[in-house]
Amino acid sequence: MRLDRFIANNTGLPRKEACLLIKQGRISCNNAVIQQTAFKVGADDLVELDGDTIKDPTHLYWMMNKAQGIVCANHDSEHPTVFDSIDKTAIHPALRQNLQVAGRLDKDTTGLVLITTDGQWNHTVTSPHKTIGKRYRVELAESITEEAILQIEAGIALRNEPQACKPAQISLFSPNSCLLTIHEGKYHQVKRMFAATNNRVVKLHREAIANIKLDTGLKPNAYRALTQDEIHCL
Repeated sequence: MRLDRFIANNTGLPRKEACLLIKQGRISCNNAVIQQTAFKVGADDLVELDGDTIKDPTHLYWMMNKAQGIVCANHDSEHPTVFDSIDKTAIHPALRQNLQVAGRLDKDTTGLVLITTDGQWNHTVTSPHKTIGKRYRVELAESITEEAILQIEAGIALRNEPQACKPAQISLFSPNSCLLTIHEGKYHQVKRMFAATNNRVVKLHREAIANIKLDTGLKPNAYRALTQDEIHCL
């Protein structure tokens, strides 16, 4: 990798500023001052700025307990976003622009949201080709009928969708509340599934994605780092 690009990628500095640092003689590679911006940096080379090591920043993996009314977007002119609750000053500058939601929730839906800077890991969570389960606690306006349960567990058809949903798992808490596990992420899927059974979702809360369960100790909009087991379970 070119030296100027290596510095920009791992410090968050614009490429122009990285080039200026090199030309000023403030950058060394393996204890030798380098002033060529196109100098090639190897994977095992030690690059320093004014004697301080420039390291490849470690990716971030967090869970957040999203509150109602919060949107899963980087910016929104009308509503607060999940990123408004994050202390970006504690994040390596090179990573701040890479924050992304892995598995979005609607504005009115609460619960588990995964946030990362690792695009490949995000793809693993959200890819339609994966069969990762997402578990929701659902409250409905009307009682859930036996016919509706059979339809959902068999794979219910949604309006304007070419294929029916994948079979889901449903477990009743009461006549109008249940746990629902789906294995895909169609637009407003849970709400549309129950709408197809002539019912209406009044409250929706995501409890888990695969084996990552929402930490019940997290207050609304609070977040914590995932453990290594949680990161790798996907």
